[in-house]
Amino acid sequence: MTLSAPRKFVILGVTQAGRTFRPSDWAERLAGAMSSFRPGGAKGGLGAHIGYSPYCVPRVVDGVRSVLVDESLRDLEPMAWDFVMNFAKDNDLQLCEVTQLPPPAEAAEP
Repeated sequence: MTLSAPRKFVILGVTQAGRTFRPSDWAERLAGAMSSFRPGGAKGGLGAHIGYSPYCVPRVVDGVRSVLVDESLRDLEPMAWDFVMNFAKDNDLQLCEVTQLPPPAEAAEP
């Protein structure tokens, strides 16, 4: 049996009709709602910090606010996966599978 790596998807902040999705901070809000879904679960206490889950990260792709979603979220928490995928569907947002990602904008600058 061959195991394949989890796929990654990008939810683009553009509707199927080509309109920019609003509000402008939608990607950060969606990723923030998913921030507790992390490898090893949510950590509390003094060592806890604010940050996004590695499974659901806001990104800018070709100048469009987007969210990068890792399929591993489905195994970790199927309801969270359904929430994110249904968010894209309910808001008529473009969704595409990613084969290769450019580096994040802040990492691309020297």
